[in-house]
Formats: sequence, C-alpha cells, structure tokens
Amino acid sequence: MAGTGRPPASAAADGRSAGAPDKRRLAALGVPADDEFLYRTLLGRPRATVAELAAVTGWDTARVRRRTRSLEKRGMLTRMQSRPVRFSPAPPDVAIEVLALQRQEEIERARLVAASLTDEFRSARRHVEGGPALQVLTDRESITQRFFQVQRSARDEILMLDRPPYAVQPAPQQTAVQRELLRRGVRHRTVYDHRSLGSPEQLARCRELSRLGEDGRVLADVPLKLVVVDRRVALVPVAESAEGEVREVMVLGASPLLDGLLVLYELLWQRAVPLWPGAGGAERELSYEDERLLALSASGLTDQAIARRLGVAQRTVERRMRRIMNLLGARTRFQAGLQAANRGVVMAPEDHGVM
Repeated sequence: MAGTGRPPASAAADGRSAGAPDKRRLAALGVPADDEFLYRTLLGRPRATVAELAAVTGWDTARVRRRTRSLEKRGMLTRMQSRPVRFSPAPPDVAIEVLALQRQEEIERARLVAASLTDEFRSARRHVEGGPALQVLTDRESITQRFFQVQRSARDEILMLDRPPYAVQPAPQQTAVQRELLRRGVRHRTVYDHRSLGSPEQLARCRELSRLGEDGRVLADVPLKLVVVDRRVALVPVAESAEGEVREVMVLGASPLLDGLLVLYELLWQRAVPLWPGAGGAERELSYEDERLLALSASGLTDQAIARRLGVAQRTVERRMRRIMNLLGARTRFQAGLQAANRGVVMAPEDHGVM
C-alpha cells in the first residue's frame, strides 16, 4: 500500500528490509536474524505496538509476538505497561553487554564439558592402549594378542628384559615385529639373560636384530621379564605354571609402579655388558690357538682344566684370555664366548668331554 513505509514483500518475508542484510551483526552472539531485524526496527520506532511492528515488517502479528517474546528473554526490549502494549528497545550498549556476558557463560560451561569429555577420552584411550593403570591378563590368547599389539603401537622406543621361559613362543612372529619396528626407526634396547642365548638359533636371531639396529646387552641373572613401550605402558609376567608357562601378565599404564620399573631397567642396563662389542679388525689377529682357547672357554671349562688340556701353565691361559678379550672388545668371558659362537668357532672332536 503506497505511503505505509512497508518494505517490499520479498524482503519482508525473510525478515529483512532493503539494504539490511549487511547490518546483521548479532549472529555471533546467538541472536537469530528475525530477532535482530525486529530489534533494529524498534531502535527506529521505540514504543511501537504489535500492530505497528507488523505493519512495518510485513509480518503477521503472531510472528511479531514470537519475536518480541524472544527479544524480551534476551533482555533486548522492555514490555511497557500500557494499552495496547508497547515495546521499548534496550540501549544497544547495555543489550550487547548482556548478550556478551551470556555467551561468555555458555563458553565457560562448554569448557567445563570439554574438560569432562577430555577425561573420558583419556580414560578410553588408556583402556585401548594399555588398559587402566593396572590390568591383569590371565588367558594365553589375550596375553599373546596384547604382547604384539602394544609393541606395534610404539612410536619411539621399546625396552625389554628377556629371560626364559617365554609367554609367547612363536619367535618368527616376534622377530618379524621387531624387524618392522626397527625399520620404522623405533629404538630397541634389550637386556638378555645369559640363559636366553643358549642355542645357536637364538644367537643368530640376536645377531640379525643387532644388524638391524637393536642395542643388546647381556646380564648373568635378569630378575624378571619386561616390555615397556614409549615409557607409557608395560607388560610384566607375574605368575607361571609349574612347567614354567606364563599364566598371568600385568599391564601397567602411567603410574608410580611403572616409574619404578623404568628406574630398575636403567640400573640393570648399566650393569649389563654389550652383547656384541665391536671387534674391528681383531678377528684377523686371532690365531688357531686363540680360537681353540675361546672354544674351550665357551664350553664352560675352567682355566685350570684348559691349562691341563693344552699342557701350559694356568697363568698362561689367563694371560692369553685377557689378550683375546681385549682384541674382541669383550668385558667378560661370557661375551668372548658369544663372539666365538657368532664366528662359528667350535671345539675340535678331540676336545670333547675334557674336564
């Protein structure tokens, strides 16, 4: 109708006046477009009635009433005590400050919810990666599955204490997992009990892992088996059957107990000696007699028994063994014996059975 000041129907239908879309700035504070449009209309027509607002906006009166109630809840207008009811807009600085404070409260509540969700996420993640701070596995299938699962989750480092008997027997599978991780750049440090290296197959396996990058050391008596991944989760066998089969494995997450096991590991690592000390060109300096002496020593004979067998003084055997150990870079007789086994040094048939 001419002369009413009513905006075109297309603009009024979606709550906009001509040129108004670029003025909608309150959406960031949670104000719907219709509410903002009506508030802006009231700023230009304070004390307007429902009918007047309907005429200006082109809305029906029901829509105007819904929007005025919404604005009232937001503190953006005041319902005046008059007949008919008139509406007065709140001053913009006051209205915007109230909206900003409400949004800040919502943000703080969201942060509290986020903190709660984060705790739930971390708890769930601990359960997936290593269970709660303490979990006990009691069946062989679960033990085997977790043993390989935890290792494959490694990103930086795996620490191991290795001693018989073994919870997971398929050595080829374990070797394959270690190969994969070493090629990915995951560092391996392993302290082997000397009983773990009792077979040529085990020695060959350890030698291969050493070539791939494993840092191995050996200790006369490793007190327990242990696997620690990235210093965040550990597996510790805690119960064995009479036959030596592992029946229970403790899975540890971040905890003082895990911290204590890490301290124990480092102490054992310091006490252990390198499994494969670098020999450089020393092997070329070992004579046939040196190799025979190494083989006899590796077989468990005492220096006195070796001296009797070779027809020399015991002090001569001791002096020659010190020289051989220096050439091989070995700190113990056991290391020297490992070097001998690794090089394929064996006793001649006539040396068998000598005590």
